[in-house]
Amino acid sequence: MLKVVETFSGIGAQSKALKNIGCDFEIIGTADWDIHAIIAYDLIHNGKQDLSKYKNNSRKELLKNLERFTLSMDGKAPTDWKNIKKLNVEVLRRLCAAIDRTNNYVSVTDIDGALLPTEMNTLTYSFPCQDLSVAHQWHGKTDGIDRSAANRSSQLWEIERILKERKASPKPMPKFLLMENVPNIISRSHSKNFDDWKQSLKDLGYYNRFMVINSVNFGTPQVRKRAYLMSFYTGGVQKLEAKLDKYFSDNNLEEVRKKSVKLSKFLRINYEKGTFRQEADESVPNDTPSRRDIFMKSVKLYDGERYSDYVPTITTKQDRRPCSGVIVYNNKRIGKSAYRYLTARECLLLMGFVDSDYEALIDGNFKKNISTNFFTTRKIVKMAGNSIVVSVLEEVFKQMIFVDEHILSKAAIELPVEELQSVGEFNFALA
Repeated sequence: MLKVVETFSGIGAQSKALKNIGCDFEIIGTADWDIHAIIAYDLIHNGKQDLSKYKNNSRKELLKNLERFTLSMDGKAPTDWKNIKKLNVEVLRRLCAAIDRTNNYVSVTDIDGALLPTEMNTLTYSFPCQDLSVAHQWHGKTDGIDRSAANRSSQLWEIERILKERKASPKPMPKFLLMENVPNIISRSHSKNFDDWKQSLKDLGYYNRFMVINSVNFGTPQVRKRAYLMSFYTGGVQKLEAKLDKYFSDNNLEEVRKKSVKLSKFLRINYEKGTFRQEADESVPNDTPSRRDIFMKSVKLYDGERYSDYVPTITTKQDRRPCSGVIVYNNKRIGKSAYRYLTARECLLLMGFVDSDYEALIDGNFKKNISTNFFTTRKIVKMAGNSIVVSVLEEVFKQMIFVDEHILSKAAIELPVEELQSVGEFNFALA
């Protein structure tokens, strides 16, 4: 059974994938500091929140419960505590309830590896990609995941700290690690630092398998290339790592070419249904020269007759160029464009979530203040763009499970006892 701690958890793509493949698993911990992602994860994976525990708590008591956490309002930087104190009581209640129910450690900076549950055997860490992106380099910034960068992407090294703390404790190392990020991590600007990361994992006893995978090859009609690093705890046993080399040579996910599901299955263009009409209307930009330019230069996902074969990468913001494509749509409102962007629902669907996941957010929505909902369309689009394509994760986890059942779990039987004992905790790690 996989006992997973899902760091940088976002809206829980890993949990979604494990559920989809029927894996025997339990998410025993999450970690995300974005207040929107924290509550969204809880609603999507656990359903309607039960606020009864906090019903009679005062604002002061709720803030006291939260003050031990490093929280973020935008997912980019820690929020000054005075801004948390300005949140209304409803937000504070729901935040406390979500952190409790998802066992959220909140910021990875506050996690002590030695204190993570003993039964944890899987750790995922899809850390922020912004400082590794090509766009970041356009602005002359190449700090990326440098150890001294002190930026969002350099939170990767918090994972190293956590693993080293675990290594120094009596508890077993997790059997599996899984990273997802942008392919630019292996570019000339960042490859040295990424090599440093892989060597650090190797020094801790891990075997690494790196891949660059495009989701369009895994049944999802979205072009989204992402880098994945699977790491397996072997204790450096060479015969075991040779078996892993052979397996991955014969089962290379980079060579997978599945037929994509048609884009029409993901777009909600049946505007006779009032909900879809409303969502479409909300995704229509104002008619301006810059928006006309966007329309001319963007992929037409649906022109009224034909669908595109795929969607460009879902990003955290639709109203810009490049965007994830446009859909011809004229709602005849004065001053509005004759096209729309993908709706928040469609963005989630193209990441591998389902209609009921979107509806869980809408049904669980509430007022952030008198005039604004907590989950705006823009916030949901952002969370979708920051997530991981579930269909890819499904295949990655299938390989992880196969390796566990057919290679790692047999090691204690097939390999000489003295080799396994030479790495001390290895037998325990496989238990």
